[in-house]
Parts: sequence; C-alpha cells; structure tokens
Amino acid sequence: MSVDAVLPLFVATPLILAAVAVISPWKWLRDTLHIAVPVAAAAGGAWLFAYTNAHGTISHTIGLYPAGVGISYAADQFSAIMIVTTMTVAATANWFASAAGETRSRFYPSLTLILITGVNGALLTADLFNFFVMIEVMLLPSYGLVAMTGSRNRLRGARIFVLVNLAASTLLVVGVGFVYGVTGAVNIAALQGVAAGNGPATVAMGLVIIAIAVKAGVFPVHTWLPQTYAHSSAAVMGLFSGLHTKVAVYMLLRIYVVIFDLEDRWSWLIIALMVVSMMVGAFAGLAQGTIRKVLAYQMVTGMPFILIMLAFAADDPRTAIAAALLYTMHHMITVGSLVLNSGAIEETYGTGLLRRLSGLARRDVWTAVIFAAGAFSVVGFPPFSGLWGKVLLIVAAAGSGDARSIVVITAIIIASFGALLSMLRVWRMVFWGKPMRSDLHVRWQLLAPSAALMVVSLGMFVLAGPLLGAVYAATDSLLDVPSYTSAVLGDDAIGIPDMSDLQGGR
Repeated sequence: MSVDAVLPLFVATPLILAAVAVISPWKWLRDTLHIAVPVAAAAGGAWLFAYTNAHGTISHTIGLYPAGVGISYAADQFSAIMIVTTMTVAATANWFASAAGETRSRFYPSLTLILITGVNGALLTADLFNFFVMIEVMLLPSYGLVAMTGSRNRLRGARIFVLVNLAASTLLVVGVGFVYGVTGAVNIAALQGVAAGNGPATVAMGLVIIAIAVKAGVFPVHTWLPQTYAHSSAAVMGLFSGLHTKVAVYMLLRIYVVIFDLEDRWSWLIIALMVVSMMVGAFAGLAQGTIRKVLAYQMVTGMPFILIMLAFAADDPRTAIAAALLYTMHHMITVGSLVLNSGAIEETYGTGLLRRLSGLARRDVWTAVIFAAGAFSVVGFPPFSGLWGKVLLIVAAAGSGDARSIVVITAIIIASFGALLSMLRVWRMVFWGKPMRSDLHVRWQLLAPSAALMVVSLGMFVLAGPLLGAVYAATDSLLDVPSYTSAVLGDDAIGIPDMSDLQGGR
C-alpha cells in the first residue's frame, strides 16, 4: 500500500467511529471517542506535515481511478498544518463538552465526529464539487449541534444558521456547476490559473468565492454568525470557531493561489470589503450584552485580518500568505480559549450577561488570568501568539510601500484598538467591581480546556522561530502550484480540458 492511501482514512475513520458512538450504550466510550479521534487526527496531521516536508505533495484518487475521473484527495504542508490546528481546537472543545456535561445528550459525540469528518475532507479534497459535499457533511451535524444545547434563543439562532447556510450552499453548488459548464472540470489542479483573466470562468469562480465568503462570515454577510454562535452552547461555539469559518478561509486561500493565480486587480476591492469588516467586528462588540456575543464579533473581525493579505499576495506572496496563515492559527487558538473560558463562567453562574456578573477577578482568579491572557492575545500584546500574528500582518502590508499599505496598517491599528475597548468593557463589567454574593466558584475541570489553549498560544509566542519556519514551509507548499498540480493529476489524467481558450481577456 502506498503512503497516499492514508488520506481517505482522515475522512473514513471519524465517520465510522461516529456510527460506533451512536450505537454504543456506554457514555465513557462515547466521551473517549469524541476526544481521542481529533487528537489522533492532529497527530496524523503532524505526520503528514513531516512526510510532505520530506517528500512533497501527495495525492490519492478514490477507487484508484485516473485523475480527472475519480475524486482526488491531496495533502501538502499547508493542508497538514491546518489539520493540526483545527483538530487541536476540536479536541479541546470536545474536552470542555465532556466536562460541562454536554455529552449527556447521547448523540452529541457522534455529531461532533461527523463534523470532523467533513472538516478533514474539506481540507484534503482537490475537487471543488467534493468540497461542496464535505461542507454539507459539516453542516448536517452542525444543525443538530446548534439546536441541541445552549440558551433559550438557540432555536431562533438555529433557524438563522440553517437558512443562511442553505442559501450559501445553494449558491456554492450553482457556482461549481457553472465552473464545470464553462471549463469542463472541477478538479482544482486542472483549473490552475483559469480565473486569472476576464473570461467566463472568472464569473463562475466569483459565485464560488461569494458563497465561501458567506460561510466565512465576511462583511456584508456576517450578521448571521453572532446571532447563531452566541446562542449555542459554549462547547459548540468553541468547536465552530475553529472549524467552520477557518475551513472557508483555507479554501479561499487555496482558490486564490491556484485558480486566480494571485491576480492583483482585485486588491482594492478586497481591501475595501475587509477594512469595513474589520471596523464592524471590532466596534460592534461594544454594544453587546453577553460575553460570548462580544467574542462572536471578535470572530467576525478576525476574518478580514486574514483575508486582507490576499490584496498583497501578488507583490510578495510568501510573506502575505504566511501572515494570513499565522494569523489564522493564532485566531483559532485564542478565540477558542476565550469562548471556552466564557463557557466555564456560564456553566458556573448560569449566565453570560455582563450586567449580572461582577467581581470575578477576586472570586475566580485563574478564570480572570486566562481571560486576560486571551484578551492580550486578541489585541496583539505579548507574551502571546497575537503579537507575532499582527507583526507579520503589518510587515506584509508595509511591503508594497504604496497607498494600500497606509490604508491597511491604519485599519489594523484602529481595529485592534476597537478589540481592546471591547475586551476592557468585558473586564470592567465582569471581572472588576464588587464580588457577587455566591458560594459558587469555577471548577478547574471547566477551566482546564481554555487554559490548555492559552498555553498553546504562549508556546506559539515563545517558540516563534520554529513556528515561523513551519508556517513558511506550509506557505511555500501552497505557492508551489506546479508540484500540487503534478501530484494531483499525475501522468495518467484523462478528461482534462484545454483551458487556454478561456483566457482571451487576460
């Protein structure tokens, strides 16, 4: 058996074990599976990173059909590092779910495993239609998870989540259909550079980009995210924060590098949308009444910090994409920690309302320490991962040395200030002030998951050298489009159309 045959196992294994979790009568086994599976997937991602670092991109076509006919999966260092990070957050969120008693609902572990199935498939697929399929695999359990546990408004949030994602998925599959109708292919490697001109493929891929942007929660289609995530349980919100939007970010980066060929004519459009999205996310949190709604808007403002780097990718692709990847990893870890920390508060005191909480810094010192660490990281203060994330963003933006640099760096500073104000408001209302009259204290079992993620963030700061080495290696693998194309299509590809006549307006 060749090494590439392990790729389908990242999809098949959690799906099979989800079935085991459904039929298992033992709660301990279900709890073990929904934590152990993402841990194993993260370890597998680390192995993939090491293997592809030594041997280059690997690819496997399901059923051993020739490329261009079968469904292709491919792994490079970029997809591997994303698997490691997403599965780390998933394992920690599932750990919190077990500690908080979420898994008393029998189907909770199996639904999270199906979600992990979709995430791994989306990160490894080399086919646009299969990406749509894996997005649907992610969404089906997510509908249940959103409605299963959370606040009394969770059903209203679930309704919004279903409607928005159904609309976005419909647009996505329509866009993929148009891509196939125009080009005759949906294999990502076969579509190399096809949207870099003014041809019909550019319009078709534009529909795909819009659909994925909706799922990423980018302005002006962002309002669904805080209205749904904040009303689910903290475990579900922590799980979604590191999976749904980040899978969308991953594919947007992949598409822009491979299919749009880093074309720079979209730079000012990207900047305009992302700057507005930054401002909305940064300052809208000041008007929210619960901890997790404030954090939901920090998720909204995180997406444009990542995607705005595409506006500079044509000038210095290595630095720009590396900045986007590093900030993606930091954002997953930090926001995941903050969400789980707020969940520990909610589980203990029965509310996340800012006006009903006070004086936690004296009552629950470690809860306050973990929140302060997460707030420091979100804003970009040392000694946490947010500092290097924002430094590299500014370095990448400054590289062009033109008006784009001025606009983007100014926006990053202002948005960071808005995030600081939002975090200070939560700190003032929840952690300062007179301690509440209560005998309750946050248990360490609930705090441990968020503390673990903040230790990871601290490690990312301290071990910046090795981390940046891994990030740049992953970036190089993403930018090495010929190697990706060669690995996916191989020497026996059939049915790959000639795209040259589609680029007359390039």
